[in-house]
Amino acid sequence: MADSKEKLFSDFTAPSRQEWRDKIEVDLKGADYQKKMVWRTNEGFSMEPFYLKEDVDKLSLVNALPGEFPYVRGNKAADNEWHVRQDIKCECPKEANAKALDILNKGVTSLGFCIPSEKVSAEFIETLLEGIYVECVELNFCTCQCKALELAQLLVSYFQKKGADAKKVEGSISFDPLEKMITKGKDTTDVLAKAKAIVETFAAYPKFRPIAVNAYKLTNAGAYSYQDLGYALAWGNEYLSELTEAGVAPELAAQSIKFNLGINGVYFMEIAKVRAARMLWAQIVSQYTDCKESAKMHVCAITTTYNQTLFDSYVNMLRSQTEAMSAALGGVESIVVTPFDEPYEVPTDFAERIARNQQLLLKDECHFDRMVDVAGGSYFIEELTSALATQAWKLFLAVEEEGGFLAAAKAGSVQNTINETNVTRHANAGKRKEFLLGTNQFPNFTEKSEGKEPLSCACGCKKSEKSECVENSEIPAIKTSRLASDFEALRLTTEKAAKVPIAFMLTIGNLAMRQARAQFSCNFLAAAGYQVIDNLGFKTVEEGVDAALAASADIVVICSSDDEYAEYAIPAFKYLNGRALYVVAGAPACTDDLKAAGIENFIHVRSNQLETLKEYNAKLGI
Repeated sequence: MADSKEKLFSDFTAPSRQEWRDKIEVDLKGADYQKKMVWRTNEGFSMEPFYLKEDVDKLSLVNALPGEFPYVRGNKAADNEWHVRQDIKCECPKEANAKALDILNKGVTSLGFCIPSEKVSAEFIETLLEGIYVECVELNFCTCQCKALELAQLLVSYFQKKGADAKKVEGSISFDPLEKMITKGKDTTDVLAKAKAIVETFAAYPKFRPIAVNAYKLTNAGAYSYQDLGYALAWGNEYLSELTEAGVAPELAAQSIKFNLGINGVYFMEIAKVRAARMLWAQIVSQYTDCKESAKMHVCAITTTYNQTLFDSYVNMLRSQTEAMSAALGGVESIVVTPFDEPYEVPTDFAERIARNQQLLLKDECHFDRMVDVAGGSYFIEELTSALATQAWKLFLAVEEEGGFLAAAKAGSVQNTINETNVTRHANAGKRKEFLLGTNQFPNFTEKSEGKEPLSCACGCKKSEKSECVENSEIPAIKTSRLASDFEALRLTTEKAAKVPIAFMLTIGNLAMRQARAQFSCNFLAAAGYQVIDNLGFKTVEEGVDAALAASADIVVICSSDDEYAEYAIPAFKYLNGRALYVVAGAPACTDDLKAAGIENFIHVRSNQLETLKEYNAKLGI
């Protein structure tokens, strides 16, 4: 059998890199290879469209097996099982308990309880966990940082009272003072001193991780993947350093840290991010201890809110599904799928059910939980993992040069960098350099908000806009705003106007060009909530203008070919005579002549869509 295989392969000569490149050049038919085929990532490096075995042979990361240091291929060797997690806000312990017991029968294996600080008590914990087998379910808790130690002590007392096996109890407490520093601008240095006591409280519970690195806050603020990763590593290293300096054994310190990482919509990049994160964290921990088991990074992946939208919100399910797939294939320990209605309401039972089922589909239908590191060995993903790790490590070292994450957060460099990225991404969305399906690209023409309003305030705390969010003026804070928020504000303003503008497509001339430009213009203008009217075509510009006025059009967009604009654009403009806003779809060679005739408005692929639509609203008195 072996001989026949060798003979079979000997009949085929592996194409060289140049042969592959030559074939691509032929298929491109003269198009620029660098522009069409090379992926210039936001992380600062480029990825080729194909890689060969010789490219990854030089990478040391491909030599490790699943479950082996440095864990690039995952912490698990037998399967890819992960916890399906759902978080619950616990205003009433009985109601939260009832909900927890209900969803545990619907596929959830991990619970996240958010407990108000004033309600942290033994009685509350007793009621909250009634009927829940603590050895069988991952239990995660968050509360005010100042109450975290008290909560830790109450939980250990409860576990002991129930006679639970300390080695089987699994979960976490989200003790993360540095998160408050970067998200609220609060100096929480004094609270850090509680970290040692909290860790020692759970010293007998090897699967309970009370220290959190809530790096998903960076993802929700628009951070690029390398920023997520580089800052998360520095963040975790800060806690590791603080704990060991306080006298905590490095093995205990490392196993007490849990990473809550955000997952964005760049599918392959996020798979690589999780793999690179484990590898780099293992290298960091190895500088503190030789214990390989302690070097395992435990990750809860949370799908991001940054790319979620208020309009066309069901598309959020598509976004979170690819994000959950990235997390699962990356080999995380648990996943939280953010419900699709998170931007505008407290998630409904339906939305939460969908979010749970998105993970269950990946397990029961796709069997992602059975395959260990299915991405391993992919030349492209191995190269991407290596390139992303290199870029994130540079950021990690830069933070260390500043004195560590705490010093960088106090100085505001972390927050300022993330805020700058957020501003850049909003600008790119406005120019349609970054697409949001249903928002700045292919919006639903007829959708109305039906009373939906954004819930999140600028600080990203997910409270009402009217809630108070106090920042320390000495420490900058991350300013979170979803990528779609600018377009949503524009569309909501349009919707509330006395009259929703009507944009009429005056299609004339070359059939292919007028149809293409009409489709582009409809999508462009509908992003502001305008009513768009497309047409099959008119024989004369006068006929088109008359039809537009009969339709009570506020905007008339002439759609034709570049050559024909010299013939049609000015006569149509003069015939319209200011009775509606006049727009030319495209950037024809005769643009200067058209402008000289008084035509001011042009829309094309290089237009700043957001600013153009704001300008049109202003001209229309909205």
